[in-house]
Amino acid sequence: MFQIIVEKECGCFRRSDMQNNIEVASKDEALTKALDMVNTMNGEFCQKHSFKLEEAGNAFVIKMD
Repeated sequence: MFQIIVEKECGCFRRSDMQNNIEVASKDEALTKALDMVNTMNGEFCQKHSFKLEEAGNAFVIKMD
């Protein structure tokens, strides 16, 4: 199992219908979902923050830049 973790949940994230601490069966699926989340967060949120993706073991961590 692989996890997608949002390190710090900003207000835009909390107001969205996105979820934190998602578990996914495959690494490829987790990476694809995490990249989609980062792109959505960078494109549709209020632009106060930017987000980046880092891999940490069996987790993909979305961090604020």
